[in-house]
Amino acid sequence: MAELIISVSGLRGIVGETLTPEIAVRYVQAFAVGLEGGPLVISQDGRASGPALAAAIQDGLFAAGRDVIDANVAATPTTGILVREHSAAGGIQISASHNPAEYNGLKLFGPDGRVVPAPVGQKVLDRYRSETNFVSEATRTPSGSLCEDTTTAHWEKIATQIDVDRIRAARISVLLDANHGSGAVLGERLLEELHCDVTLLGGVPDGQFDHQPEPTAANLSGVLDRLTGSQAAIGFCQDPDADRLAVIDECGNYVGEEYTLALCTDHLLRRSKGPVVTNCSTSRMTQDVAERFGVAFSRSAVGEAHVADEMLRVGAVIGGEGNGGVIHPEIGYVRDSFIAMALLLDAIASRQLPISRLAEELPHYVMSKRKVPLKREQLVDVIASVQSHFGDAEVSGLDGLRLDWPGKWVLIRASNTEPIIRIMSEAETAREADRLCQEVESVIGEGST
Repeated sequence: MAELIISVSGLRGIVGETLTPEIAVRYVQAFAVGLEGGPLVISQDGRASGPALAAAIQDGLFAAGRDVIDANVAATPTTGILVREHSAAGGIQISASHNPAEYNGLKLFGPDGRVVPAPVGQKVLDRYRSETNFVSEATRTPSGSLCEDTTTAHWEKIATQIDVDRIRAARISVLLDANHGSGAVLGERLLEELHCDVTLLGGVPDGQFDHQPEPTAANLSGVLDRLTGSQAAIGFCQDPDADRLAVIDECGNYVGEEYTLALCTDHLLRRSKGPVVTNCSTSRMTQDVAERFGVAFSRSAVGEAHVADEMLRVGAVIGGEGNGGVIHPEIGYVRDSFIAMALLLDAIASRQLPISRLAEELPHYVMSKRKVPLKREQLVDVIASVQSHFGDAEVSGLDGLRLDWPGKWVLIRASNTEPIIRIMSEAETAREADRLCQEVESVIGEGST
């Protein structure tokens, strides 16, 4: 049986096995007890197990004395906006992100509408693991209400960041693959508001995925064929909770997730200069774009909350992760596939170029990824050996060990859930990226014997 994946950012597990209603209820009660007064927003990403978990969580929050606003099926970034719009104490998104259909999970939002940062999440985790009883003894009866309109506030925020009239005039043909997740709830409205000609795949948010949920090239092979047949100018592919976006070009080629943030950054910096942030495992395409426009660039540790922290620290105008997660501070400090779609449509309309040409303008890099079995107690010595071996590199210990050279880098990180170490490299050619990974793997092998 797989183990429950639990961390300071939330939890995920196989429903009915590692994730039960009892576990979910205790976790959200441990979260709620640390919040100020006010209701909590509950939403879900469309998975078949979502309604039952939502009902259990609502009852658990009632028992803890908390009011609840039920947003039903809504995207993760939308949940963050609803928390702010309703002046809620926090929010809970029921989602396993890109995990397979048998999984579900929970993401926690603070009153600022962003996924809780690590210190807050650690306190929740500590309370969850304690023997505390979170049931309220208050005599007041908590209330529940239904959020009737989950999309307007989000759409209106996005509309202020793009040239709506220009996009409408372009009449862009779009294929949207929501894959039976929450993305179509706002995605279809967004594209229709922008007068796009929309081909929608998986528009019913019932969790009956047409393909594996992570929007990788291998998983989207059928969608690539559909785009060619639809003659769309661009394809947008979301994960189930719609905080990540992969792109397909007009020829049916997978542009991918790593390009999403770089393309959006390029477009935004053409009209609004400011600092840019990515995590340390994201392609250096975005760094190169930032340097091209002469703006400050910085990295964070891996994880959406860490990126948001760094964006707030430096006053970034855009940031995100290479998994297709774009964070636009004017919308919210949450990865958001919808602002990413809007920015890419705005780029096509403003420059009157196909998405393939816009992607070709970016610096080209190739990534390579490996994983090596390693006991956690060996990690310190292994990282020291790797750093010593590559004595000519620029060193960062922000998250694991990252080594940089002109035009290439390698990152070594321990897994939070498995006794392995992950190796990721990037270079201008696949051969060099693979060579870097192989050399690191060889050093780790020598240091772990």
